[in-house]
Amino acid sequence: MANIRDLKKDINFVLGDIIEAVYVWEYNNTDKDTKKSEAIIDEAIATFDELIAKVNDKSVENKKAHFKAINNELETKGRALIDKLNKLS
Repeated sequence: MANIRDLKKDINFVLGDIIEAVYVWEYNNTDKDTKKSEAIIDEAIATFDELIAKVNDKSVENKKAHFKAINNELETKGRALIDKLNKLS
C-alpha cells in the first residue's frame, strides 16, 4: 500500500460504487420494494464511517499491519455488500 491517502480513496471508491450500483438497481426496478436496497446503502455508509475512523486512529503502533487489516476488512465487507445487492434481483 502506498499511503493513507490511497487507502482512504479506495474506501471511498469501493463503497461509493456499491451505493451507486444500488441506486441503479432502484432506478431499474421501480416496481419493487426498496427497503432492502436502502438497508444496503445504510450499511455501506456505516462501513465507510467505521473504516475511516480506523484509518484516522493515531494510537496504533504497527501501522503497516493496521492498514493492511483495514484493506482486508474493506475487501470482505465490500464483497458482502455486493452479494446482498446481487440477491436483490
